[in-house]
Amino acid sequence: MNIVNNIENSVYRINTSNGSGTGFYSLQDNIIVTNYHVVSGCLTVSIEGQDKNRYLARVVYINQGKDIAFLQAEDLPKPAETILTDHDSETTSRDKVLVLGYPYGMPFTVTEGIVSNPRQIIGGSNFIQTDAAINPGNSGGPVINEKGELVGIATSKFSDADNMGFAIPIETLREELEIVNELSGEYTIGCPSCNSLIEEKTDYCPNCGNDIDEKLFEENPLSDFSLKVEEAITKLDLDPVLARSGRERWYFHQGSAEIRMFVYDNNYLFATSPLNDLPRKNLAEVYKYILTTDIGKHRLSISNNQIFLSYRIHISDLYSENKEEFLEDIAQLALKADDLDDMFVNDFGAKMTHYSK
Repeated sequence: MNIVNNIENSVYRINTSNGSGTGFYSLQDNIIVTNYHVVSGCLTVSIEGQDKNRYLARVVYINQGKDIAFLQAEDLPKPAETILTDHDSETTSRDKVLVLGYPYGMPFTVTEGIVSNPRQIIGGSNFIQTDAAINPGNSGGPVINEKGELVGIATSKFSDADNMGFAIPIETLREELEIVNELSGEYTIGCPSCNSLIEEKTDYCPNCGNDIDEKLFEENPLSDFSLKVEEAITKLDLDPVLARSGRERWYFHQGSAEIRMFVYDNNYLFATSPLNDLPRKNLAEVYKYILTTDIGKHRLSISNNQIFLSYRIHISDLYSENKEEFLEDIAQLALKADDLDDMFVNDFGAKMTHYSK
């Protein structure tokens, strides 16, 4: 596992308005590699390491046919070591492989397996088949051998494949890496037919005439409801892209406190923050504080041995004449959470949760 320890900081969760996936940094090419379907419909996403810090990343290249995308994040600290892509090792049956990533949006995980078939043909494309678990969220993550060399890019788009995982082989990725130096930094599409680079919106490839879906050049629009919620996030001087964690779902940190916003029961916007784990002592004082302290429109509660700060409004409230007041209340929850989690530590001996930063 020493190999994994050295390179795990170069593997990131990718958060979008549609969900989350995994990507990994290629030091040689100064890009982040992931699946196209992870960032489909997005021009800007956020990437997040195990330190819970998020960075804006631009989608600079996609090839829909090969399900590969490249990202660039200007402010991202470059990892000291990354996964090796410039190697001559070949993948064969029964080779041991490791899948690195963030399945189901969970914290970083490593799963182990063997290669069942290094050249499994599905839909006319070549994939590596393995018995290692590859789940939603793993998509775009690296599959490596015991030397830390890249074998392929995990893909979970074959969701009905029981006890089988698939990866795009490194040979396919290398074909795309050849064009990295030709990228201008602007959003670019690789023609699925001739692989020529296309920057201008078009419905056909200027090189070979192949049909191009114009929607590939467009960002999926957010719902009107999402735009309203993100007005509250903007009040915190935070780019809403850095808060997005799925469809109508926002998870982010305001200081040390994790803030969660999501639709509840199809009718309510629920904002909450897991502040602290309960202390072993002074519980009576903690309970008294929670039950008697007036913190305005927000509510303190205890669930599963954790202290929460929460706020709930009906979705229709965001369309009322008091919308601005409700948006301010949402923003204030985040600011209060960042103060209260410190207060419970200093005054009552509570601990930060494992969600805290």
